Amino acid sequence: MRGRELRGELDAFLAETEQDLVAFRRDLHMHPELAFAEYRTTQKIAERLTAAGLVPSVLPRGTGLICDVGSGDGPTVALRADIDALALQDEKDVAYHSTVPGSCHACGHDVHTAILLGTSLFLAQQADAGLLPGRVRLIFQPAEELPGGALEVMAHGGISGVDRIFGLHCDPRVDVGQVGLKAGPITSACDKLVIRVSGPGGHTARPHLTADLVFALAKILTELPAALSRRVDPRSSLSLVWGKVEAGSAANAIPDDGVAEGTVRCLDENAWHAAPDLIKSLLESVAGAYGVEARMEYTRGVPPVVNDEVSVEMLAEAAERVLGASSVVTTQQSLGGEDFAWYLESIPGAFARLGTRADVTYDIHQGTFDVDERAIGMGVRLMAATALTALWEGSRPSLIDPISGALA
Repeated sequence: MRGRELRGELDAFLAETEQDLVAFRRDLHMHPELAFAEYRTTQKIAERLTAAGLVPSVLPRGTGLICDVGSGDGPTVALRADIDALALQDEKDVAYHSTVPGSCHACGHDVHTAILLGTSLFLAQQADAGLLPGRVRLIFQPAEELPGGALEVMAHGGISGVDRIFGLHCDPRVDVGQVGLKAGPITSACDKLVIRVSGPGGHTARPHLTADLVFALAKILTELPAALSRRVDPRSSLSLVWGKVEAGSAANAIPDDGVAEGTVRCLDENAWHAAPDLIKSLLESVAGAYGVEARMEYTRGVPPVVNDEVSVEMLAEAAERVLGASSVVTTQQSLGGEDFAWYLESIPGAFARLGTRADVTYDIHQGTFDVDERAIGMGVRLMAATALTALWEGSRPSLIDPISGALA
């Protein structure tokens, strides 16, 4: 199918379905569900896919599903959307405000889900018309925010037989109609660090008879990040940032325990693998200088998302076909974490940033987050065209039309 024909097909499809997809997104927004509790969301998706003649397979926990479109002949391309919400209060004054106290879609996963649903329905039509040169695997993934949903999908064969995988994420810094792309690392690793400090407490009048635990904890809080900046190549951007500190209950009493919690983020995979041992060594050095005992709990999160160059080129070609020649913009590597990274450690693929910016820029992971809903149609165009581009690439030697010399 030539680019102009595909664009026309998508325009006709969205003229009939775009408002329905917006309504579907708003319904999910009103009924957010946290990681591995996305039962209603999964049911709603499954109902829509089944009505389109597809056969979704719900994951064993009962949340998230996988569904194939097309035959087994030719290459297999996977498209992934995450479906879980965040434990945040919705602070927007809109008709589709969250009905669940303390939970809302503040990261755009409801938008991702609506986009993949629309893409699924369009590709099902293409398959029925014999226009799908391979198979597309739809992955509606649970628990990205935990994280862990990607590993759940992989454990149950979600990317078995898949040649290439694509995903996207709302980006409120990019205008609607544009797509942010980058080859190589596009997100960072993100781990959780908990440090528990203990030592003999006592009266603040006699700190020399105690370990002066609060002072020691303060030194750990400041010296660990400072030491890391001198022990690691600065190009890796290994950072330790604290988010929670607790110690003591009275102004004149030195406590005997305290805790600090934070995140470790890193742009470089090698530095990420070395981080736990290095931080433990530095912690022992600082704690020993102040006579306290420090125990470290280091919880691995996700590695960086590293985009395959060929897959990024496919995304760019698809975007230019259906969104226009000026739709692709260069994006920067983010220090945010994303469990799409686990897929890319096994198979090639790429992760795109979809422009959702409205009149006001709403940052993600905030209770005020919202999108310009025109982004849903743009996302359907992008994902459908990307899947077809990847299938065409995998089923023939070139994307160049041998007669006209133009992109097919």
